[in-house]
Amino acid sequence: MAAGWRRVILIFMAAQVLLVVNTFEEEDVPEEWILLHVVRGQIGAGNYSYLRLNHEGKIVLQMQSLRGDADLYVSDTTLHPSFDEYELQSVTCGQDVVHVPAHFQRPVGIGIYGHPSHLESEFEMKVYYDPTVVRYPFGEASYNPEEMEASQKYSQATEDDSQDEESVFWTILIGILKLILEILF
Repeated sequence: MAAGWRRVILIFMAAQVLLVVNTFEEEDVPEEWILLHVVRGQIGAGNYSYLRLNHEGKIVLQMQSLRGDADLYVSDTTLHPSFDEYELQSVTCGQDVVHVPAHFQRPVGIGIYGHPSHLESEFEMKVYYDPTVVRYPFGEASYNPEEMEASQKYSQATEDDSQDEESVFWTILIGILKLILEILF
């Protein structure tokens, strides 16, 4: 009798997990974005891999950690950005996204860091060109880099909040799967 209930509970929990996983599918990129490059690589724990971005305009770097945890650091002042020296960063456990503004001086340095929590991290980074132009009601004279930077930091903060929620989701999901495996074996 208890084995029958276990199976029912197991099937119910598996269905719930699949339902929740399907709600967190990758977001589609906007149609306007043009894919320039796809870079795949591996990085050891505590190490950096450096790339150089020469493309002009607004660029979006979208990196997914396929295994382990790779973090992204970007700078227009050094070709070797790190967690100590960078202008833009994304340090999540899943998808990392950085919007490189058009006013950044080229070449832009990109640092990919292998988080020490994993011996090796594997990543895939897609580089998009964003041709959309922001129109200013009073012309280009109203452009203020500090204001743009502040709004970008705000948008990064809201992105970080949603990524924190996703991280909590994955932690709960892994816990449920471990529980299911313990029940089965």
